[in-house]
Amino acid sequence: MHRCVQLARLGLGNVAPNPMVGAILVHQGRIIGEGYHMHYGEAHAEVNCIRSVKEEDTRLVPASTLYVSLEPCAHFGKTPPCADLIIAKKIPKVVIGCRDPFYEVDGKGIERLHAAGVETITGVLERECIELNKRFFCFHTKHRPYIILKWAESANHKLANADRSRVFISNDISSRLVHKWRSEEAAILVGTNTALYDDPALTVREWKGSNPTRLVVDMDLRLPASLKLFDGEARTIVFNRVKHEEKDNLLYYQVTDDVSIIHQIVHALYQLKILSVLVEGGGMLLQSLIDEGLWDEIRIITNEELLIAEGIPAPSLTIGKLVSQETYLSDQVRYYENS
Repeated sequence: MHRCVQLARLGLGNVAPNPMVGAILVHQGRIIGEGYHMHYGEAHAEVNCIRSVKEEDTRLVPASTLYVSLEPCAHFGKTPPCADLIIAKKIPKVVIGCRDPFYEVDGKGIERLHAAGVETITGVLERECIELNKRFFCFHTKHRPYIILKWAESANHKLANADRSRVFISNDISSRLVHKWRSEEAAILVGTNTALYDDPALTVREWKGSNPTRLVVDMDLRLPASLKLFDGEARTIVFNRVKHEEKDNLLYYQVTDDVSIIHQIVHALYQLKILSVLVEGGGMLLQSLIDEGLWDEIRIITNEELLIAEGIPAPSLTIGKLVSQETYLSDQVRYYENS
C-alpha cells in the first residue's frame, strides 16, 4: 500500500477534480503490474495497473491480489467502473486503502466486489491514503475546496512597503518552491490590490506543470485589461458585483453585497468543481479567511535578513498548529495546519 500511495502522488496537479490513486497487482509476493491515475478523463489506476502486466504474466492475474489506495469506482463517469473491470478479470482479492467519499461511489464499489464474490480488505494505511487525497476528501465532505493560504513577509512581519512599491521578499529558491505549489493546486486567488500593484502572472513558469485557474476579486471591475492576469495564458475568473458573463478563457462571476463575499467565493468554487485553491494575497483577503476559519493550511515564507521599516503588516495568525519548517538560505518556510 505504501507503493500505491507513492504511485498515486505522481498524479498531483493533473487529475483534479478526480482523486489521486495508485494500484499494484501482486502474485505470490511479486509485483506483476502497477499503475496510477495520470490525467483527468483518462484511465484510472486499476486500468493502467492491469494494462501494465506483461503478456507472459497475464495468466497470473486471476490468482493475484490487487492493492489500491482508494475504493474502486462503481459508476460510469469519464471512464467505465473499475469494480466491473476487476470482476471481469477474475481478480479474487482486493486490498483497499480507504473508502471513497464521493456520493456515487461511497461503498458501492466495495459492495459490487462483495456481490461478485471478491474478497476485500479495507482500511490498510487508511490515514495515509486519506491524507494523500485531503483535497478530494475536503471537497466531498465539507463541500468546499481545500484552502491553502500563502504569503511572504519580512523579518519584522511586513508584506510590502507602505506605498505598495515592489519589494522582492522571497529568494530565488523560495520563489521556485511557490511555483511548485502552484502546479499542485487547481486555482490561485488574489485580491484587487495585489493584482493591481504587483501585476502577477500567477502561472507556473519556474516549475514543470499545468497552470492553475487564476482567480481575482475585483468588485467594481476597475482592474485594467493590460494586467498579466488577462493575457489569456490561463483560465481566469473575476469575482465582481457588476456582471456575470464568460468569453474565451475569462469568466466574470457576479456576487452580491448581501452575503459574505468570502463565503460566496468559496461556494462558487465548489459549484465550479475546483478542489483546491492557493490564496496568495493580499493581506486583507488572507486575514478575512483566517478570521472566518476558512483555511486548511498556511505556508509562510519569512526572509530573516530583510526589514521593512514602514510597511503593510502581514496577517495575524491566532490559531494553527506548526507542523514543519524548512530553511532556504535567507528564507524560512513554516507550514501550519488549522487546529
